[in-house]
Amino acid sequence: KRVFTISEKIITGSLVQYHWQKTLGNYISVTGSDHMVKIFDRHGHKRNEINLPGVCVSMDWDKDGDALAVIADKSNTIYLWDANTHKTTQLDSGMRDQMSFLMWSKAGSLLAVGTTKGNLLIYNLQTSRKVPVLGKHTKRIICGCWSSQNLLALGSEDKTITVSNQEGDTIRQTTVRAEPSDVQFSVMKTDERASAGESTVSAIVGKKTLFLFNLSDPDNPIELAFQQRYGSIISYRWYGDGYIMIGFSQGYFVVISTHIREIGQELFQAHNHKDN
Repeated sequence: KRVFTISEKIITGSLVQYHWQKTLGNYISVTGSDHMVKIFDRHGHKRNEINLPGVCVSMDWDKDGDALAVIADKSNTIYLWDANTHKTTQLDSGMRDQMSFLMWSKAGSLLAVGTTKGNLLIYNLQTSRKVPVLGKHTKRIICGCWSSQNLLALGSEDKTITVSNQEGDTIRQTTVRAEPSDVQFSVMKTDERASAGESTVSAIVGKKTLFLFNLSDPDNPIELAFQQRYGSIISYRWYGDGYIMIGFSQGYFVVISTHIREIGQELFQAHNHKDN
């Protein structure tokens, strides 16, 4: 059954973003192009709103659902909404350039914020400690992901992917041939389970190829290309024992394995949609 609908009168514009509160699922944060984030409970009642100086660039809930972080266009401030007190605090990033990327850690209270000039801030919600990392990239940070071991992978318009520890130190770096997007951590399907935890960074490169970067074998990244008729890569997800499902702009859906003996082979392909 339908529980509630948020109408276009409440959320204006076509740039609609929404995020359910992690762990608890009691709140959903929604924004359009009206410089405002609205927070609704699970019954569709509006509980709060955050006024922004510009359009919302990104927002994310921390792993426990206690804090919603928001960054906006034309601003170097981070907005933090507390789900327990329903109060919003403004955190000065200390950066002179605008924010372009934001993501909470999966394993702790760390928030990573990237900027349009390639700088990075790591903020600890529990201790309020800010670690600025200048020059992490030379251009805008556009995507990123935390691993379950608190490693941070970032992709930038400078066509590089960096992997950093929670102090912001770069431990791995690789160049890609076009702009990366949708960086994710996972485990490749290998015969031996020597590597501890999520040791593979994946990313879409130039919307056409899938790039696999094994932190244990950094000199031999794998780049997978697909049939041209599939169109651009729209989305992909890791699942199971090292499998990846990929959706394309021409409506194709493909499953591949990252097992070294099967890599590059399509295990499944369907054309269920006319477009993306």
